[in-house]
Amino acid sequence: MFREIVRQKQALSREECVALLKNERRGVLSVIGDDGYPYGLPINHYYCPEDGRLYFHSGRTGHKVDAFLREPKASFCVYDSGTPREGSWSLDFRSVIVFGQIEIVADHAEAIDICRRLSLCFTSDNDYIDNEIKHFGAGVLVFALTPEHITGKRVNES
Repeated sequence: MFREIVRQKQALSREECVALLKNERRGVLSVIGDDGYPYGLPINHYYCPEDGRLYFHSGRTGHKVDAFLREPKASFCVYDSGTPREGSWSLDFRSVIVFGQIEIVADHAEAIDICRRLSLCFTSDNDYIDNEIKHFGAGVLVFALTPEHITGKRVNES
């Protein structure tokens, strides 16, 4: 059902894909938007090593929410900043694409825990995190992307 990488020599291992998902803080979530048009948006995420899912937080309304409620299939792409190839202008970089389905995290306590974990990817300031959750936690929507297929590769942009 899902396509494999054509150039297998460039493929990343499952472990390399997971490491990229854990370490990169932002990616592009793509859903099927209005009138069947693709809708991709930059968004931060949390990769949960316990269940292998990607988690996101959001407001309760908007284009992406309407889109994934209508059609839960989505993809999420992350890539690193690349490293320069010696003697060249080009970069070697790695990317991962996750295909799966989105569902809302219905349990509020679990959603708040995920918000805390996601926040810890950006800051260790627990007072700040507590304050954000206190003020915005009631209105947050947390959703998960459950992977059905993960693919990654190394690319040189030249």
